[in-house]
Amino acid sequence: MSELAPEDELRLNVMMAGDVQAVRIDEAAMIVHGLSSRGEAAIKLHPTGRPEQYLRRVREMLAGHATGSPGGYPVYLHGWTRMGQARDKGLDCLLLLGEVEAVVSVAYSSGLTDELARRAWWAMPVADNARRMLERDCVVQGSMGKILAEYLVEHLPFENSPHTIIDTVRLVLQPGLVNDEVRQKLWNRGAVDNAYHVGFLERMPDSLPTTVPPRDDWSALNLKPAQDNPYAVQLERVLSARGQAFLQTVEAMLRYPADRDVVYTLLNALAAYFSSLLHPCGEDTVEEIVANVDAFCRDTASAAGLFLENFPEYAAEVRAMQVLACMDSSIAAPILSHSTASGTLMRQKLEPVTTPILQQLATLRGQEFSAAVTRRRQRT
Repeated sequence: MSELAPEDELRLNVMMAGDVQAVRIDEAAMIVHGLSSRGEAAIKLHPTGRPEQYLRRVREMLAGHATGSPGGYPVYLHGWTRMGQARDKGLDCLLLLGEVEAVVSVAYSSGLTDELARRAWWAMPVADNARRMLERDCVVQGSMGKILAEYLVEHLPFENSPHTIIDTVRLVLQPGLVNDEVRQKLWNRGAVDNAYHVGFLERMPDSLPTTVPPRDDWSALNLKPAQDNPYAVQLERVLSARGQAFLQTVEAMLRYPADRDVVYTLLNALAAYFSSLLHPCGEDTVEEIVANVDAFCRDTASAAGLFLENFPEYAAEVRAMQVLACMDSSIAAPILSHSTASGTLMRQKLEPVTTPILQQLATLRGQEFSAAVTRRRQRT
C-alpha cells in the first residue's frame, strides 16, 4: 500500500494534533476537510499511488489519531450503524475518521447531542441523517433543530417516496421547528399528494391548518354529568370543529389512497386518535371487531355502558368511536400483504376495510352514508 506523501503526513498530523471536531473527505477532489473551533481547514492530498489505496492509508492514519487503532472504522460496526446501536461513548471520535458510515452511526445513535449533531451535519449534510437526528429531543430543542428542519422542508418537493414524505412532515411539525406559514404550505401540498396530510394527522390531529365547522349539535352538547368519562371527553373532541376537521381529512384520504404506506400510516393515525377509549381490539376481522364492540357497549359495567346509561342518544357515536379505535394498519395488512396493486385497483381491494370505516366516519360527522357513492368516487 502506498505510503503518505511527507507533506500530506505532516499537515494531517498538525491538523489532528489540534482541536479538530470532525473530518470530511472529498474523494473526487482528494481533499481532507477539518472542522475546529477556529473554523475549517482543507488539506489537498498528493497521492503517491492509486487514489483508493491512498485514501485508505489516510483513513488509517486518522483512525490511529482518533481511536488509537489504525484499522479505520470497524467493518462489523457497519451492520449496526443504521439500527442506532453505535455505542454512546466515543461518538465524537467517530466523526474524526472521515468515514461515511461512522458519521451515519453518530446521526442514528441514541447518545446524540445537539453539539454532536452540529458536527455530524457539517461532516455529512444529507436528508436521511437530518431525519434521524430530528428524532432526538435534544436536537429538536437545540440550535440544530431549526437548521435541519429548514433543510428538509426545502428539499421535500424532490422526495418521491410516500414513506419519506410522511416521515419528514411528521418530524418537521414538532413544536418550534417551523412557523405557521411553512405549516400552511406543507398542508396545501396535500391537495396534490395526500401523503403530506398523513404527517399532520400523526403530529397535530387537534390543530390541523384547515377550517371546518363543528357538528350541528356540538353547541348543545352537555356532558357535565359524565365529564370524567373517557367517552364523554372523546365525544366532545370529535364533535368540535377540530375533531370534524380531523374526520373530514381522514375521510378524504381514505377515499383516494394511492399508496400502501399512506394506507398503513393513515389507519394507525386514526386508531391512535381514539386510543384513549377502552376497546375490545384484537387480531380480528372487521366483522369480529364490530361484533365485539356491540357486546362491549351492552356491558353496563364498562365505561361505555356507564356512559350510555346517561346518554343513550349517543349510542351510535360511541359504537363508531370504538370501532375506529380498532382499525389500525393490521386490519388492512392481510389484503395489502398479498397484493402489489396500487391506485384504483388497490382501493377496490380495500373496500371491505374502507367501507366500514367510512360508515363510522359518516356517523360521527352526522351524515348519511352511501356505499354506492363511495364506489363511484373511487372509480373516478
